[in-house]
Amino acid sequence: MTTTPPPPRFPPRLRPGPRRRTARTALAVLLPVAVLAACAGPPRDRAASFALSAGTPRARGELDSFTWAVYAEPPTLDHTVAFDYPQNTVLANVCESLMRWTPGLTLEPGLARKASRPDPLTWVYDLRSGVRFHDGRTMTADDVVFSLGRQRDPANAAAWAQNFENVASIRKSGPLQVTVRLKKPDSQFPQYMATAAGVVASKAGVTRAGKDYGTSGGLACTGPFTLGEWKKGQSLRLDRFDGYWGARAKSKQVVFRFLTDASSRTNALLSGEADGGYLIPTESYERLRKSGVGTLHFGEGLSTVNLGITRMKGALGDVRVRRALSLALDRTGFVHAGLGGAGTATHSLTARAAWAGAAPGTRKAAFGQLPPTTRDLKKAKALVEEAGATGKTLTVATSSIGQDVSLLATAVQDAGSRIGLKVRLKSIAPNAFTALFTDPGARTGIDMFPLTYYDSITDPLDLLTNFKTGAYLNFAGYSDKRYDALADLATTTYDRDRRLRTEAELQRHASEQLPWIPVAEWPTALFLNKRITGAPTSIAYMYYPWAADVGAARAEAAGGESAGGATP
Repeated sequence: MTTTPPPPRFPPRLRPGPRRRTARTALAVLLPVAVLAACAGPPRDRAASFALSAGTPRARGELDSFTWAVYAEPPTLDHTVAFDYPQNTVLANVCESLMRWTPGLTLEPGLARKASRPDPLTWVYDLRSGVRFHDGRTMTADDVVFSLGRQRDPANAAAWAQNFENVASIRKSGPLQVTVRLKKPDSQFPQYMATAAGVVASKAGVTRAGKDYGTSGGLACTGPFTLGEWKKGQSLRLDRFDGYWGARAKSKQVVFRFLTDASSRTNALLSGEADGGYLIPTESYERLRKSGVGTLHFGEGLSTVNLGITRMKGALGDVRVRRALSLALDRTGFVHAGLGGAGTATHSLTARAAWAGAAPGTRKAAFGQLPPTTRDLKKAKALVEEAGATGKTLTVATSSIGQDVSLLATAVQDAGSRIGLKVRLKSIAPNAFTALFTDPGARTGIDMFPLTYYDSITDPLDLLTNFKTGAYLNFAGYSDKRYDALADLATTTYDRDRRLRTEAELQRHASEQLPWIPVAEWPTALFLNKRITGAPTSIAYMYYPWAADVGAARAEAAGGESAGGATP
């Protein structure tokens, strides 16, 4: 969901603008958020003014091709650096992981037919037999050891390297078995094996490609599609892999068109030049809804829109000022204007769906103490005065990258002006906005900036770990020994109920101290024209082979029809 192409997210998982299947249904049924998924999936108590879809109708036939709009061209398709939407939207259909994140946001076996934990420090992955790589070789334990080793190798600067920091060794323990030994118990590692961190590629294929791997030639993976022609700056084609071990893809080809301009992307969807796409520009929601050419779907995004605090040496160093800004924000107004009405105002840093399976008492501990989302300007102004910050100046980064960014920055400026703060907006060019995440120098003179974070696993710790001392996304250098200890405890706790209770304490602490200021939850947006169906609606599309499910919406459309899906 973005008005203009958002810059890449950086490990672990975020994006500076918008971002983002759920269980597939037989009919195109729009369900309230409360019934988004089955009991094993996200919790059921979320309420919102819009509806989430539990999926799109099953395909009724095959296609020769379909075309998909993406907001940017992947710089590389090497899975070790696949940390952003364009890369993962493509790669999820070409490369597969040991485990799989399902459309319902639960885990199931992937290339590993079984994962077992004989003791707290050991994970054993028993591999499927007869799985073929696109280069013709058959997958063995050696390929898994090699692939996971690439993620750990400092020379590769892998985006997922931090998920392997607790790994002591990875070894072949049988022709089709790999054993991972940990330095200490790690509840997060097995979950990340369903993301790009757990991708397996052919050792021979990757070695042969050398430094060109990911930018030219094949990817030597195992997915339902192989990498076809890549016309740099224009499009990329995937071809169905007939040697795939799983269910055959319903389309012979998928063409990804790189459309960096939001208007061009919307017009392509309306004209049939593109059959579908994720990350729909928010200002185009109504236009697409009323067009009659297709359906706009929303799904669980596990995503929150936030204000990232970048320094705490000025006025924001006083938690009372951070709380004041939080109380003064017009969250509801922002959701309507900045997110096209498709979102939920929140004071929670974590998405509610990340708390799947939490006991009622745990959920109450995580969310029960949060303030209401309505503004309280009187209390906010009093906090600013109490902190002696009246008249102090804050600088907020803004950008034309998308109205979720620009309008949130404007909302902060409005909030500040109402409670005695001076808020200056500093405009950042869209192509320079990325540097705010990677370069401390780019954040010089900036106090905060809008960011949207999505979870890559169904666990609140995915986000909450970012506020540990020294964490990559801990921009302002927030540090609390008690918080660090709780985060470490949660990481080492395998029992989900016990872990969630600890994470509820982390949530409460973070909500009080506000190292980031939460604003809203944001769903995944998906548009499909009347020609195609079957695409999942949840954020799982980042790692699930979604394109294999896409086929003809009507039986008579199967086979020869290829309108909107021509080969590039």
